[in-house]
Amino acid sequence: MNITVIGTGYVGLVSGTCFSEMGNKVTCVDIDVKKIQDLQQGIIPIYEPGLEPMVLKNVKKGNLFFTTDLKSAIKDTEIVFIAVGTPMGEDGSADLQYVLAVAKSIGENMQKPLVVVDKSTVPVGTADKVKATIQKELDTRKEVIPFDVVSNPEFLKEGAAINDFMKPDRVIIGAETATAIEKMKELYAPFCMSHDRFIVMDIRSAEMTKYAANAMLATKISFMNEIANICEKVGADANMVRIGIGSDERIGYNFIYPGCGYGGSCFPKDVKALQKIAQEHHYDAKLISSVEEVNNAQKLVIAQKVVQRFGENLSGKTFAVWGLAFKPGTDDMREAPAIYVIEELIKKGASIQAYDPKAMDEAQNYYLKNIANINYVTSKYQALENADALVLLTEWKEFRSPDFTEIKKLLKTPVIFDGRNQYNAFNLEDKGFEYYQIGKK
Repeated sequence: MNITVIGTGYVGLVSGTCFSEMGNKVTCVDIDVKKIQDLQQGIIPIYEPGLEPMVLKNVKKGNLFFTTDLKSAIKDTEIVFIAVGTPMGEDGSADLQYVLAVAKSIGENMQKPLVVVDKSTVPVGTADKVKATIQKELDTRKEVIPFDVVSNPEFLKEGAAINDFMKPDRVIIGAETATAIEKMKELYAPFCMSHDRFIVMDIRSAEMTKYAANAMLATKISFMNEIANICEKVGADANMVRIGIGSDERIGYNFIYPGCGYGGSCFPKDVKALQKIAQEHHYDAKLISSVEEVNNAQKLVIAQKVVQRFGENLSGKTFAVWGLAFKPGTDDMREAPAIYVIEELIKKGASIQAYDPKAMDEAQNYYLKNIANINYVTSKYQALENADALVLLTEWKEFRSPDFTEIKKLLKTPVIFDGRNQYNAFNLEDKGFEYYQIGKK
């Protein structure tokens, strides 16, 4: 099939590349000239395991193309995906200006019947707006060209996006016509050999499914962090509680690990957007609001533990920070707990020696750009040199089983603050460390 994907951000680039891997001819479109030029030269703008070799392979095969020319891209296409950003507005709602600008361009330039697919995470009712925007442009042109608008939300996990796309646990399709459903079924057939993975529903339910899924996962995280905080107060061990409740198959072990809060591009934005959707329909989403409140507070728990140990005035103190990305397997720092912890420690006078396997450039050039007293180093052990304590904030594999003898030798004081409870099983107190974690005194 001939496919066009508009937007070469995380979702658009991964989706377009994976579709091309199955033999489709895919053209990815973006208005960012520099990004398209880089992609044409094989320079990938994001880090995602497995993405770069797949892009290069399919460009070489002639399956994958990059352009800024939307008109030529959709000329011979059958399906157009809208995969542009929906940034959070000041009021918490999803900003649809880029989605609707693309819809307008499609209406201005389409020459044949199309299936237009909302791949971006968008509020309930967006498909109606996209449809009206395209139709308005066709009316202006006095053209009668049939088209369908479909909702096909993405469920990609950063760090595992290629595998998630190639082997999806579900493909959600919200559509109004049998023609659109058949087109989407044909496109996704190689990814859904098991038919129960292909789920068809009405468009508004499909739009809502994405928000509901992310809000549910965010709720599990905030719930477990709330339990962990209570465990500390009453003298229980949150890690043991996690094992106890996770063994119940109705609950399970996924997303119930105590930690320093969730971040990234999806959960924070989608939880806020769902709150806004409820508010616009005169419903007070108290549980969803609480999920966000707990998470915001949780991001500062590790900083509070540092202050409790070293005092309010951290002048002259240096802390080694392992991990800047919001999760392992990505360089994404959007809403990362590391931002909040580092800012809080520096505000109290501390200096930071930071290391992350992939997110160093993001930190220096964007998210921590204007913050002084951060020294970025090239290895995890270099970060420890003459530091007063280690603060672990991202559970990268290279941090999971470090040389604790070396850590103790390099630190001024053998103190570890573990924001991801990675070292609970190492009996660090027996190795002479002061060990602070989430959900246990």
